[in-house]
Amino acid sequence: MIKASMSSGKVTLFHQDQQSGVTYRVPALLYIPTDTLLAFAEKRSSARDEDAEYLVLRQGRKTGTLVEWEPSEPLRRAVLPGHRTMSPCPVYERKSQTVFLFFICVRKHVTEQWQIWTGQNAARLCYVRSKDAGQTWSSLTDLTEQVIGEDLKDWATFAVGPGHGVQLSSGRLVIPAYTYHITARCCHLPLPCWTLPQSLVFYSDNGGRHWHKGELIKGMKTGECQVAEVVCQACGPMLYCNARTPCQSRAAALSTDQGLTFESPSSCEQLCEPPHGCQGSVVSFTPTTGLLEADGMEDTMSWLLYSHPMDKRKRGVEQNKGSFQS
Repeated sequence: MIKASMSSGKVTLFHQDQQSGVTYRVPALLYIPTDTLLAFAEKRSSARDEDAEYLVLRQGRKTGTLVEWEPSEPLRRAVLPGHRTMSPCPVYERKSQTVFLFFICVRKHVTEQWQIWTGQNAARLCYVRSKDAGQTWSSLTDLTEQVIGEDLKDWATFAVGPGHGVQLSSGRLVIPAYTYHITARCCHLPLPCWTLPQSLVFYSDNGGRHWHKGELIKGMKTGECQVAEVVCQACGPMLYCNARTPCQSRAAALSTDQGLTFESPSSCEQLCEPPHGCQGSVVSFTPTTGLLEADGMEDTMSWLLYSHPMDKRKRGVEQNKGSFQS
């Protein structure tokens, strides 16, 4: 067990093994109102995406100013035979107190690039759920046909998140996702240069019993993404999407219909991307009156916390405080 101080905020949850090459990538963190933290990651036999194996979990319990972390454990329920498990993306449903852990299962040894070049998708949309804050998990549910259906023929590959989903004030559960969308073919074969990354969300309006997909975000290349609900006095709640791009800067888009559709994304030049991009995260919260007055933004109702490398040359996490204004 590891004990970490809330004041320092620093603890290494998943350690790379230099001798064996085992490493942990693509983290996700979920807070549950019972003062429980669930930290997920991919266990890989090497740093390569195609060497991902399965997901691991560490549970944290907040006691006073400390968080006590249990040892790492494999999520054996989140496994599809013949596939590797990738891109953890959890969300908490408040009413039923259920954790939904979304992920993709990809046929072993099939690379993302091969799927893009051939147009032959090897990924499945899956989830497991827990009603006891991560102590036990349900069997795996494969939603691929139910949620994506016929559109899968135009998706070279896809993934969720990675990171976390959100539950909106309306109760809707939202899981961010992206696909490599085949937009042009020649002789029925996909043209890789016209197979473009585009973000979207999966959502549920009945507590996770049924899931649907929103429309693709079009207008620029957007990939891995995170979403957050934002509110200001001048408008109702909106869904903000912050996405990875290959253009050396992040992209942002807004939805006024809870993720069914998004406005055309815009490039955020101040939010740079390192070479080839990197996973990022964004969460929203309502600040106290004192914080608003101190920052001179009395009209702002939601603040966004953004976490992502801020170096154009290399990866290295830096957290920034931001505010949302319509």
